Amino acid sequence: MATKTSNVTARVEPEVKEQAETILSDLGIPVSTAINIFYRQIVLWNGLPFRPSVPAARPKSRSEMNDAEFNARMSAGYAQAKRHLLMKYLTA
Repeated sequence: MATKTSNVTARVEPEVKEQAETILSDLGIPVSTAINIFYRQIVLWNGLPFRPSVPAARPKSRSEMNDAEFNARMSAGYAQAKRHLLMKYLTA
């Protein structure tokens, strides 16, 4: 038996649509599947599947950082990854 479907029409900013479709394409997920996943999550959580919020600050791009700031962020990230791997190893 064929599954019944309904059409969804939404107005989306062209740039956002293009960026989202590129990411979904890279993931191998058709847009219709992504929308279906989103709708199923709304039903599952009885609301939005994430907390809408505005980030306190936009992350800086590499070109906006000086070398010292970039190196500090990379060192912090590396240390965090090492701690995660150590905890994973200790709990295995």
